[in-house]
Amino acid sequence: MIVWKNMSVQEKIFRAVGYLLITLFAALCLIPFLIIIASSFSSEQYIIQNGYSLIPGELTLQSYAAIFKNPVKILRAYGVTTIVTVTGTALGIFINTMTGYVLQRKDFQWRNKISFYFFFTTLFSGGIVPWYILCVKYLHLNDTLFALFLPSLVSVWNILLVKGFMAGVPYEITESGKIDGAGDFTIFVRLILPLSKPVVATIGLFTALTYWNDWYNSMLFINNEKMYSLQYLLYKLVGSAQEMRRIMDETGMNMETVPIESMKMALTVVVTGPIVLLYPFVQKYFVKGLTVGAVKG
Repeated sequence: MIVWKNMSVQEKIFRAVGYLLITLFAALCLIPFLIIIASSFSSEQYIIQNGYSLIPGELTLQSYAAIFKNPVKILRAYGVTTIVTVTGTALGIFINTMTGYVLQRKDFQWRNKISFYFFFTTLFSGGIVPWYILCVKYLHLNDTLFALFLPSLVSVWNILLVKGFMAGVPYEITESGKIDGAGDFTIFVRLILPLSKPVVATIGLFTALTYWNDWYNSMLFINNEKMYSLQYLLYKLVGSAQEMRRIMDETGMNMETVPIESMKMALTVVVTGPIVLLYPFVQKYFVKGLTVGAVKG
């Protein structure tokens, strides 16, 4: 309040407008998710008659009961997605941070040319058909877990973000490690990585979100429904009338009692819940790593 009293009229207006805009933006981001949660607890009849709302109408758990009455498929998709997310995120962090570290080393004479090569791939690519042929015909990734995490393992954006952040780490730290007899890998793991926690957390969150939200690779490479990712299973359940009819048969419901609309919302809550719960724990690292890495890049 003391700071507010000491401000000029122009500063007060500027801050008030800024707070108002931030509040409106936060509300625009939050309201859709609240509608999804409320609708997942609303009855099907209420949604049909009144539409979606912020407050659950005719509170019921029927949608969640229908989803988890035969939970094997959902839990199996959770397991596949969790394995792919953890494995892909760990490998992605290691590969992208190591590549970014090498590209910012001043004693690496090819760093600018290789950086340009990485950047060039963001502008031009061979297209989806050659990529699909490579993955299926030559790498034989179809119907394997490798198909779900290998295609997204390397991210040029993450590499450039790491490069920009690590460029701000004093080079004297690397030199001191060499004087003590440490090799390049030891310097990277024991000296550089501990100083780069914000950017590591940032690209870790980016990578984890990429894997958790991915359905495209499952659609291209996975034919065995036991290996469907969670997002692809959601895509099929929400978008396929045939899948909905199969759920009706499994749950013993008829067309009038199946909560199709509220079930869509409940499936969305089930899928997005873990990421929503995880984000607050890495938020401070995410913001710091993103801003510092972007400025220095």
